[in-house]
Parts: sequence; structure tokens; C-alpha cells
Amino acid sequence: MRRGGTALSAGDPTVRGMQAMQGTLDELGTPLSEVTFVVVDLETTGGSATSSAITEIGAVKVRGGEPLGEFQTLINPRAPIPAFIAVLTGITDAMVATAPPVDEVLPAFLEFSRGTVLVAHNAPFDVSFLKAAAARLGLPWPRFDVVDTAHLARQLVTRDEAPNRKLGTLAALFGAHTTPDHRALNDARATVDVLHALIARVGNLGVTTLPELATFTSRVSVAQRRKRHLAEHLPSAPGVYLFKDGRGRVLYIGTSTDVRRRVRSYFTAAEQRTRIAEMVGIAESVTAIVCASPLEASIRELRLIAEHDPRYNRRSRRPDRRPWVKLTAEPFPRLSIVHRVRADGATYAGPFTSRVAAQGAVDALLDVLQLRQCTTSISPTRPRPACVLAELGRCGAPCTGAMSVARYAQVSAAAAGMLAGDGRQVLAALHERMASLAAQGRYEAAAVVRDRMHHLVRGAALAQRVTPLARSSELLAARAVDGGGWELICVRYGRLASTTFTPPGADPMPFIEAMRAAAEMVTAPIPPQSAASAEETSLILSWLEKDGARLVHLDGSWSSPAFGAAAALEAARDQRGRWVTPAPFDEPRSGATLTRPPGAVPSAGPVDGRRREASRPPASRDVGDAATIRGSSTTDVPLPITVAM
Repeated sequence: MRRGGTALSAGDPTVRGMQAMQGTLDELGTPLSEVTFVVVDLETTGGSATSSAITEIGAVKVRGGEPLGEFQTLINPRAPIPAFIAVLTGITDAMVATAPPVDEVLPAFLEFSRGTVLVAHNAPFDVSFLKAAAARLGLPWPRFDVVDTAHLARQLVTRDEAPNRKLGTLAALFGAHTTPDHRALNDARATVDVLHALIARVGNLGVTTLPELATFTSRVSVAQRRKRHLAEHLPSAPGVYLFKDGRGRVLYIGTSTDVRRRVRSYFTAAEQRTRIAEMVGIAESVTAIVCASPLEASIRELRLIAEHDPRYNRRSRRPDRRPWVKLTAEPFPRLSIVHRVRADGATYAGPFTSRVAAQGAVDALLDVLQLRQCTTSISPTRPRPACVLAELGRCGAPCTGAMSVARYAQVSAAAAGMLAGDGRQVLAALHERMASLAAQGRYEAAAVVRDRMHHLVRGAALAQRVTPLARSSELLAARAVDGGGWELICVRYGRLASTTFTPPGADPMPFIEAMRAAAEMVTAPIPPQSAASAEETSLILSWLEKDGARLVHLDGSWSSPAFGAAAALEAARDQRGRWVTPAPFDEPRSGATLTRPPGAVPSAGPVDGRRREASRPPASRDVGDAATIRGSSTTDVPLPITVAM
């Protein structure tokens, strides 16, 4: 590289020794020795990119420590240069009078820098001026990776070595061949030497790739950074990854569309969660499980978390301990919170995300229904003294005979309807109570009722969505894949039993039959729970409800109550933004399939025969007896859709 003085060009930009350049750096783990850097420095008329202009550009292109070319030119800012800037840089109005304007220089610089990584000392300043100039000229700004040597120096150079992180100070510290003098090319040359010195320092800390350099921070411990070798053997494919300690115990489970890329990010500054940093410090190995599709990866992740109960995972742990709300089956039913569904004739709703949510749902029902809250057995023929709740009007006092069995049955039927069917009566009463409290100025009490109703509706809606799929012994479905072919799934009692893909243009029926034959045998669960966790069944429902999904075969029925909690939840979302909060178990936010799943079999009315044509067509066209599955490729083979009852 030339280190001597270079004549400044007042005409066309000076470009020396341009060579072939690498492509865009999208692949995580590109070695620094293979990265092409363009180290750039600007001189300007001021400090604001919006009100000041560029007066000089200097840049040096390097790769593997070797110079590839230089770019330098003065630029006419078409505005007077302030006196203090002229004194600082030595660039005067006379020097730039015949220089090219930025609209001639910037395209040449972008071509010089194409496909490289930009480097600058205090990079936000230089990049902001370049971006502003490109925007004013209507030029698209390339998606450069950017490295800031000032930021790196703040992480790597201590106060004992240098009093500040200015370019001149660092150039002297590292023995740069060129002394910075507030001229663009000389400053860029000095920055090259500073960059190489900083790269040597981070190399001793185990940083050898571009993403590690770009995200380097002293907050990432050396021990954590050195563990990036755990990702070296992992595949760059979708799947699930398991961090394990030295004794083989699973610490954390996650999923990604690119396992290797995601795991490597745990050893950089991109990972900022304290507990995960602690986990990485303990981890000694990472195991990857490649999956065919995002749905399979998500479900496998849920199952593995439930199996291993890793201590650093917060969600999806111990799904079998999630609470349910139960309306008992006895002459005078009552509400209770349980963790297991039994075949006892009771009505269940859930599972809820927490006991607090389940208790909120119970309290919502008790706010408007005079259900008993005692746990003792009550006989209609043996009256007992009333309790305090009866005296307060919170209980119908069936124990005293004040409420007959028939009347109490009406109250309990309303509760059962809210949990499993028609919730209009209960919801109307809750809205009325909320309005009454608000009219009295008791806004906090009204908010409590609102929150309880929220828990009730969410829990009941989840149960009403999951139950139909949980009762279906088998469901086969397909969804078109971009580029042709189908993604096929087999679901039994709400559990993913098998999945596969078909090649573009191939007849899907042999693949469906093979998938069906190889599918997991699933034991029928006790309704309304599914054979899998509610999260898994909800993921499957979300997959089925997306555009492009088609039912191939259904053994059972798939429907939701027209006036159930799901319909109330959808109506509430339309009316109030505060109801649109992240739903448990990835409940979809769209309006599809909440009151009645498209293509599902109505639950009411007789069914003629054992087979019926059904489909899930787009809203814009009707599908009759010749219903077929068609994807984006015209070569895909039509597939008949049937439902077995």
C-alpha cells in the first residue's frame, strides 16, 4: 500500500488498483481473513447530515491485510466552507471550486464499495452523510455491513493505554504508518492500521468471523465467546437444538429455521438475556434434531421441553400441571380448579395458563351466578343452615331448600353453557354488572369484573377450539408448498401423528397412504383434553386455519359453538384493542375459524351415510362435489376430500 502523500484530485475521483470483490455477506461465520473491507473517511462542512455537505471522500479497500485499491476525491459542496472547518481540514472554497459535485462522486464510490463491509472511525457519522446524500439523489442505499473502529476501541483499549479513543490517539498507540491530519484519505489509511490492530486483539479473544466482530462487546465473557465451537458441527437446517451440561442433562431447548446460525448467536452480543448467558456458561454440548417443517420443529420442541423440563426454559414446562375449571356432576354442581380431567361427567374448560387465570374465570361466573361455593355434599331432602355467602346474596342456598333442584339446574346449565357452549346469558350478565359498577363510579370494581371476564372467555374459547380436534380420531390435511408439492399432516385426537412432503407434480395419494400407515398410534384421551398438550393442538389448529390448508380426510366432526366463547372473544377483539394481547398457546389473532372452522362438519343435524364431501375453500369461490386441493403449481395432482363420520 502506498503510504506517501497522494495528489488530491480536483476532477474525476482517483481510483487505484481495483480488484474483484466478494458478494454480500449473509452467511454467519465468514472468516475475517476472507472479508473485503472498505475503510472510509469523510470531510464535511459541519456535523449534521441534513444541513451540511461532504467536501472530501477517502477510502481504502483491503482484504486479508493486503490493499486492493484506494478512492479519493474532493467534492464541491455548493455552499461556503465555514472558516473553522477550513482551518481544521485545510480544505478551502478555492480547492473545491472545480471539484465534481456529490451526485457525480457518490455513484462511483458506491460502485467501488459494492459487496464489501464498510469500516469507519465513528461510523454513524460517516454513514449518515453517505445515506443522506444517496437519499437526496434518489439512489438506493446498499445494505452494507458496518464496523465501527471507535466502538471496538472502547471495548478493547483501556484507559491505562490511551486517555481517549480518538483516531490520532489510537494511530499513535498502534504505530500506524500514516498520521491522521483531518484529510479523508490519510485518515482512512490510518484507520486501516487501527482496524488491523483491533482485529489482532479480538482474535486473541476468539473472535474470528465478521458477525462476531460486528457484534463484539466486552459484556460477552471470553469463556462464553470461546464456546462458539459447540455450533461448528450443527446443520444449517430447520430443527430443534438442545443445550446440555457436562453430565448430559438438558439445560435449554429451542427451535430455529437455521439451527447452526441460531446457536452461534448465543455466543455473541446478540444474546442479552441474563439467564441464557448463565446457561451458556454451563453448557458443554449442543445436540440438533433436524425437522422437515416449522410445524414439526415447533411440536418437537414442545414435547422435548415437557419430557426434559429444562430449567432455563420458561414456557411450555409441565403442561400436565396446567389448571382446568371444572363444573362438577352432582345434584347441586359447584366450580372447582383441578389439574386432571376425569371421565366423571363433569364439564371442563381449559387448560388455563395459570391458576390466577383459572381463579379469575371462576370468580367471573360466581359474580353473576348463584352457584354454591362450599365443598360439602348437599342433599335436597336434608336441609342445612345457610352460610354467610347465602346471607350476602352470593349463593342461592340450595342447602336450606331456598333453591330447588330444578332452579339450581338452570343456574348450573348457564355455567355449563359458558364453559362449553352458549355463553350469551353469562356474558350479558357480566356486561350488565360491569356497566352498573361503572355507572356508580366504581371503576376499579368494574375493571376487576372485566379482567375476570377476560380470563373466562379466553379459557373457554381455547377449550372450545381444541375439543373438536381432540375428539376426532383422525384428520388428514394438506397445504400447498411454494414451488409445488404438498406438506401433509396426520392428526389423531389432537396430536400430530405423522407428517411428510410430496415432490412437485407427484400424485399425493400414495404419500398420504404411506404417512397414514406409518403414523403413531394414539390412544383416545378423556374429553375435552387432547392426546397432546393444548399448546401442540393449538399449533396444529393454527396450521389448519392458514390460507392454503385443505382437509383430506376427517374421522369425526370439526366445529365450534356459534355462540360460544370464541365468538365472544372475536367480537371483543373487534371492539376493544385491549383484548388483542398475546393469546396463550399461540391462539391466532385473525378472524378465521373461531365460530365455525371453514370446511368443518356441522355438529347439529343428521348425517347421511358414512362419507360426505367437505372442503376448506377460499372465501371467494364455492366448492361442490368436485372439490380438489390445488396449489400454486399447475402440475400438482388434484386430491379428493372426504369426511368419514
